[in-house]
Amino acid sequence: MPSASIDPAVAASFGFPKLEYLAVERERRWLCAEPPRDQIRQTLSVTDLYVSGTRLRLRDMRPGDGGPPQLRLSRKVDVDARTRLITSIYLPEDEFAVLAASLEGQRIRKTRHRLHAPPGVVLSVDVFEGQLAGLILAEAELESDSAASAFAPPPFALREVTDEVEYTGGWLAQHGLPRTSSERR
Repeated sequence: MPSASIDPAVAASFGFPKLEYLAVERERRWLCAEPPRDQIRQTLSVTDLYVSGTRLRLRDMRPGDGGPPQLRLSRKVDVDARTRLITSIYLPEDEFAVLAASLEGQRIRKTRHRLHAPPGVVLSVDVFEGQLAGLILAEAELESDSAASAFAPPPFALREVTDEVEYTGGWLAQHGLPRTSSERR
C-alpha cells in the first residue's frame, strides 16, 4: 500500500526514516468457524518465525500448487489497531536457510486461503496449526483508512477482533491462544 498517507515524523518515530522503503498496511480481522471453500482462489502454506526481542518476522510462504516460495524478512510496527508500517527484504532460498537456522524465536504455522475479493481488497482466511489449532481468522487488507472503516464484515465472519491485540501474529506467537478464544467464536 502507498506510504504517502503516513506522516514522516510518525514513521521516523517507529524507526522508518525513509518512506520510500516502507508500506502502510491497513487491515481488519475476524474470527471464523471455517473458510468459505467456494470463495478460495489460492492456498498457501505459511511458516512465520517471530524473532525474539525484535519486531522482525521471517516468513516462508509456499503456494499449494507448487509455485515458487516467497521468502522474506519483514519488520512490522503497529501505528494503531488497523494500521501498521512494514518493510521487507525478499530472500533467495540459501540466504533464507541461513537466517532460519540461526535466528531464535517462536514459530507459527498456518494455511492461508486467499479469497476472491473486490478490487482494492485482499481477503484471506488463516487456519492455524500446532499450538494454535482451532483458531481461524479472516483478514482484509485495504487501500485507505476510509476503505477500512467502510468495509463490511464478510458474511462468514463471526466476530471482529481487529482491536484485540491477542489476535495479532506477534502476540499469538509469544502467548498462544487467547484464554477466551473458544468462548469468543
